[in-house]
Amino acid sequence: MTDRITELEIYVSSQEKTVDELSDEVFRLSKQVAELEKQMKQIVDSIDKTNVKPLSEETPPPHY
Repeated sequence: MTDRITELEIYVSSQEKTVDELSDEVFRLSKQVAELEKQMKQIVDSIDKTNVKPLSEETPPPHY
């Protein structure tokens, strides 16, 4: 019985370590996603500021 309890304690300890590692990874990825969203917003804002016309409103090039 004592051996089984020891095995379970080792297993739980391993699971706790895995959960902690996954939690850290989720936190890191969450920060990365937030940074990428911020960069994407900056890109979209800069495109909006360049006054690019939609393709349907563009004048065709002279060779058409």
